Amino acid sequence: MTVSKKIGLTLAAVVVVGLIASRVLGGGEKPVEVRMEEVASRDLVSAVTASGKIEAKSQVDVSSEVTARILRILVKEGDVVTKGQLLVELDQVQFKGAVDRATASLTSVEAQEMQARANRDQAKRALDRNRELKRTNPTLIADEVLEQAQQSFDVADANLKSSQAQVQQTKASLKEAQDNLARTRLYSPIAGRVVRLAVEEGEVAQTGAFSRDVGLLMRIADLSVIQALVKVDETDVVRLELGDSVSVSIDAFPDTTFIGRVTKIANSAATSAAGAASDRAVDFEVEVTLTNPPADVRPDLSMTARIITDVRKGTLSIPIIALTARPDSAFSGDAAGAGTPLVTPADTVGGKKPKDREGVFVVENGLARFRTVKVGIAGDEHFEVLSGLKAGETIVSGSYQAIRDMRDSTKVKKIEKPMAGATVKQ
Repeated sequence: MTVSKKIGLTLAAVVVVGLIASRVLGGGEKPVEVRMEEVASRDLVSAVTASGKIEAKSQVDVSSEVTARILRILVKEGDVVTKGQLLVELDQVQFKGAVDRATASLTSVEAQEMQARANRDQAKRALDRNRELKRTNPTLIADEVLEQAQQSFDVADANLKSSQAQVQQTKASLKEAQDNLARTRLYSPIAGRVVRLAVEEGEVAQTGAFSRDVGLLMRIADLSVIQALVKVDETDVVRLELGDSVSVSIDAFPDTTFIGRVTKIANSAATSAAGAASDRAVDFEVEVTLTNPPADVRPDLSMTARIITDVRKGTLSIPIIALTARPDSAFSGDAAGAGTPLVTPADTVGGKKPKDREGVFVVENGLARFRTVKVGIAGDEHFEVLSGLKAGETIVSGSYQAIRDMRDSTKVKKIEKPMAGATVKQ
């Protein structure tokens, strides 16, 4: 090897060593501008937000049990009604005719019953006389005559029983006709407000045997107790409990927030298709009862419920954006850059290491070092810290892009806030 080649190789080696030393010492690395924040204590409120609609606790659909033309509707939509108040009158002509026919038929079969009873009584007397004669003097009456008297009595008794059955059947028909006649006058089953009127006078009221909507005449709701029915995602419903406090925002009352309580949590899910079968959203219905609803509230109004699931007073917390996750490989060997491996033998379970670690970047002497953190409840903007940090420590709190791309032991500097009146270049 010539002298010139040896000199060239030596210079190249010096350059490589210099670059490595510069990388290790961080002397040539440009600090990343980040937002910084001190770990501090705050009051946190964990909540689940869900949307739904307003419903009355009790509402009844009024429908007709007979098919007839509507003669009169005595209420209007929005009217307040009392229990037992007359609502609708239907045409009674055909039902009065059925009552008259059943009444006449009953009179006829009752007369037949009286005749059959008289025949039975006469046959009974004849049978008794023949038996008495047979007893006192057996030669005065033949056995055949006694048998004929017995047969006549049995037939008369059977005819009486048949007539009695016809009377009962006709009475039942009359009762049915009278009930149908009574069904032509519809009364309110509860006290409340008419929230929907689905028919007009002159229309034919249907029985709704095949469709509930077809037979609906009106809907009455008891608005003394108002509830909100919301759908909560399966990942959030496990955090809810009966009695949880709820703040309800009704779209129709934009400047007012109402208070309520969770009074029912569904045990089975209402699955709704959202695209492919594998992407179905699984929601659970949650019932919220309002404590003091507005007087002019109406069913089916859109609303949003904020259900308070947990509260922490003066707990150590960090911004939600500060929490990130890193795979173990990011803290071992060359992949970590200048970082120190954070995975220890104690972290292994069954010979396998956890896939990801949640933590934050703690700023120490200008370097952002990843530290594993255990968090608790989540507020609107902050996580509760259970372990891994102390009050007063400085962490990287932004930006999202900087935290996402950051590696352990990255040089950082705080973003300087612009002076008042200064123009920030975009």
